[in-house]
Amino acid sequence: MAKDRNEEMRLPSLDELFSSQEERDDAKLKRIYEIPISEIDPFPDHPFHVRDDEDMMNLVESVKANGVITPATVRKKEDGRYELLSGHRRMRACELAGMESLRCEVVDMDRDEATVFMVESNFQRTTILPSEKAFAYKMRLEAMNRQGQRTDLTSNPVGRKLIGQESAGIIGRESGDSQTQVRRYIRLTELIPELLDMVDEGKIALRPAVEISYLPKTIQGELWECMDMEQCSPSHAQSIRMRRMQDEGKLTPEVIEAIMLEEKPNQRERIVLRGERFKGLFPPDLPVSKREDYVAAAMEFYGRHRAKQKSRDDAR
Repeated sequence: MAKDRNEEMRLPSLDELFSSQEERDDAKLKRIYEIPISEIDPFPDHPFHVRDDEDMMNLVESVKANGVITPATVRKKEDGRYELLSGHRRMRACELAGMESLRCEVVDMDRDEATVFMVESNFQRTTILPSEKAFAYKMRLEAMNRQGQRTDLTSNPVGRKLIGQESAGIIGRESGDSQTQVRRYIRLTELIPELLDMVDEGKIALRPAVEISYLPKTIQGELWECMDMEQCSPSHAQSIRMRRMQDEGKLTPEVIEAIMLEEKPNQRERIVLRGERFKGLFPPDLPVSKREDYVAAAMEFYGRHRAKQKSRDDAR
């Protein structure tokens, strides 16, 4: 079939008439700019921590030597400033290195697209804490569900529609976690900060933590105080029992303590120091994980003191 005559007679646009081929090729490339750090805002409620640890110091040295090799990604905000989507560690490294600008790619995304992109790009990190996964999954799920309510939006910038699909299942397939596991992580966002920290530290397993997340915040606080005092953590069975007793209106601080003091299989014998008398003897800045060492050192010191006292008494 012959081509449409208008297509054959298409005239060049003004851009084509007054720009070179090199300029037109450049326009197709990613928009990479050096943007002042003072004009870049972190992503709101960014769920991934940026720590000034050894890895950060290594990144600072790399930035000093080679600059930022992989550009960060930002989007332009309505107020003229920029919002950082990926590259929070790179921006921090530039700050510590004394640099005033950050090499960035500027993308055009709305809030929900930006949220999905932010979560996806940060999941390339080597180490991700349970709390980081929890809030990242929650943010992405909420963004994807909002997109699914509008037929003109897609679940991500590459164009797959959300309609008729389970958002948590999509997240699971792309992140390597099952749909059930994604929802378990999201439940962690209902924990009080003290308990969520214990999950990050490996002191509470994921499934018991999920059961605990269904307890009211006040009850969670009482549980945390008991765990802190007795230096123990709940098993999955214990957490299920506490949740069931809460549903029945029977979960009191006394019941929590009774459950937590039950001897677990393969549990090592332990000495329990109860009451404010003992809690007040520890330095306020001493981490819970160091209390056993502190008690051992104190007992060794006291043993030496007793030995010296006995020697003096025998010499009289």
